[in-house]
Amino acid sequence: MKRILFLMLAVNVAALPTAFAAVSDAEIAQLREQLVLVSQRLEQLAAENAELKRAQDQTATAVADVRTSVAEVKQAEVPAAKEAWSDRIRLDGDFRYRYERIDPEGSSTRQRNRIRARANIKADLADDVEVGFGLATGGDDPVSTNQTLGGGGSSKRVVLNLAYVDWQAAEGLHVLGGKFKNPLSRVGKQSLMWDGDWTPEGLALSYKRDWFFANAIGTYLESDSNKGNDNFSWGAQFGAAGEIGGAKVKGGIGYFSIETKGESTTFGDSGDPGDYFGNTAAEAGGLPCGTTLDADCVYLYDYLLTEIFAEAAFNVGNWPAVVFLDYVTNSDPSDEDTAWTAGARIGQAKDQGQMQFSYLYAEKEADSMIGLLTDSDFGGGGTDNKGHFLQLNFGVNKNWSIGAQYFINETGVSSGSKSDYDRIMIDTQWKWK
Repeated sequence: MKRILFLMLAVNVAALPTAFAAVSDAEIAQLREQLVLVSQRLEQLAAENAELKRAQDQTATAVADVRTSVAEVKQAEVPAAKEAWSDRIRLDGDFRYRYERIDPEGSSTRQRNRIRARANIKADLADDVEVGFGLATGGDDPVSTNQTLGGGGSSKRVVLNLAYVDWQAAEGLHVLGGKFKNPLSRVGKQSLMWDGDWTPEGLALSYKRDWFFANAIGTYLESDSNKGNDNFSWGAQFGAAGEIGGAKVKGGIGYFSIETKGESTTFGDSGDPGDYFGNTAAEAGGLPCGTTLDADCVYLYDYLLTEIFAEAAFNVGNWPAVVFLDYVTNSDPSDEDTAWTAGARIGQAKDQGQMQFSYLYAEKEADSMIGLLTDSDFGGGGTDNKGHFLQLNFGVNKNWSIGAQYFINETGVSSGSKSDYDRIMIDTQWKWK
């Protein structure tokens, strides 16, 4: 600032020399004193301004330190809000209404309306422990929770469908106990070996890490030794999943031991051959079931099953598609020991306007697997049947779908009583969670 003033003064002196000629020495001296005073005042103001800036910076730093201290005190003194019990609870379920038309050769056509309702509650007891409980309509059928309408509007039964604990023992490893959803892999979501409604009872392990997966199960078909047909069955699957050429592929092998030879059925009437669901059974001494009044039947074979399965998922244009193969053989009998299915699915019905079409062909020889647990709809349930299955689903919205299923089957293929079996099912289903 001082330099500017002196420069201006010098310019004026140089430009106006005649003006200074008329000014006295006293006046010049007075002017110089005034300039010195102005310069001193400017220096004083600059010093005061610097001091104010330092004070302001110190104040800002002090305020920031106080705010940080207050925040730390609040965080230390105020405990985190406790998680409400409801935050650890999850609900889900579904309701389905079904119309069926069953047309078995040699018998009258049957029509019926059925409902299925399921509700599940799941609680996260810890980050690695889940407990679940589920109810469903239906009776004690291990492979169906449907309830037929009728009986004059009578009340319908609701039964225990799930009751389990799921412990994540390690990364990718789950241990289940109780009555739980089937953890075994079913390629194409088909029911060659295990009906989709079957909920095993016992213990299971499920492991998946990177490309490798393994499932193991130990299940009680009957755990009460007083009944004389107690049965603990076990099995395991091993496989791999990955991506090849843009397709997601999965494949594996499984082995299951279900020792039933010489035992009566664990569900139904032990003297009724129909309650062995296509498996070979006989009275004591090898007599055909029903030969002796009130005599029990027993299984003639164990079910020592080896399974090979594969699946590939890819896109056909904008449509997701899946193709699959499942093959099973029983090592105990010498014949009627093989079952297999192959099929495809294209599209999906998970949202409004989406469609899905499925097709499969299956053959199930009489003793290829345990008939009690296989698909309860294909061929009327059980083994000793073969044929086609077609399904079409349409998504009304994210929670509502409608669909139709058509079974074109043959039953009694190996028993010598071969007959056609056609079945149409029309469903509408709502899901919630």
